[in-house]
Amino acid sequence: MSTSFRDLQIDWLRSFVAVIDAGSLSRAAAEVNRSQSAVSMQLKKLEGALGHRLIERGTRTQELTTEGQKLLGYARRMLDLQAEAHVALSGEALSGVVRLGVPDDYAAKYLTPVLKRFAPRHSGVEIVLSCEQSTSLIPRVAAGDLDLALISRDHARRGTLLFHEPMVWVGSEQFALWRRDPLPIAVYEDSSLARRSALNSLALQGRRHRVVYNSSSLPGQIAAVESGLAVAVLTQCSAPSHLQILGSQHGLGPLEPMEVAVYRSRGSRGSKAVDSLYSLLVNTLRLVDAV
Repeated sequence: MSTSFRDLQIDWLRSFVAVIDAGSLSRAAAEVNRSQSAVSMQLKKLEGALGHRLIERGTRTQELTTEGQKLLGYARRMLDLQAEAHVALSGEALSGVVRLGVPDDYAAKYLTPVLKRFAPRHSGVEIVLSCEQSTSLIPRVAAGDLDLALISRDHARRGTLLFHEPMVWVGSEQFALWRRDPLPIAVYEDSSLARRSALNSLALQGRRHRVVYNSSSLPGQIAAVESGLAVAVLTQCSAPSHLQILGSQHGLGPLEPMEVAVYRSRGSRGSKAVDSLYSLLVNTLRLVDAV
């Protein structure tokens, strides 16, 4: 008897999603508690059942084919439904504490909608939220002080990539500081990726500048721009509408986007509450780039 679409197994789909989220077979194997060869075999069975190649495997990369991209959304929904059915029929309500971190930049636009979906489903779970820069959140997750964090990642293996957030120059039209030479700029702390992006962009242009304001907080950066002290680099999602987005016509060059990821501590493995919030973050925010 030939295998048909109806024969898809949850374990195959779980391994498929794990490979995409983890970025490699070895890390996916750890996620699903199977050997690397077992995960590879499940992918082959899934591809055989569908009659399509789902992932193009390079030496260091795993890229979805067109068919793989189509399947991924369905696979996530099927896994979510399976988890919901298990909870509904077993009567097991989630409980516990999830220690979650997020930068101010991403809290309102990206985290709030996720928590609005999570809280009604899992009222027994307490969320303890920390709002800090990614450079502060990353070591806290690594040390186990936080369970999860939404971060601008500092290298390609840090967490699960969700989407790319554009970076923009902002200024106040009232003060037109972009006409000054040297350009007065506000920056984050020395380790900040946004600071690095701003300085690299100015260096590539050969644009003279001087740092006139340092602040590790988003409100501090916005205040510096509003008060006419400086121009600044912000994530697009956090740029207030009353500030002007600056570009080449203002003598300012392009900026590299941030890679936004969800980063999870090793110690949180096995926590169903963390599992559930992690899955919701991935399933919700992985759609951002496609919008």
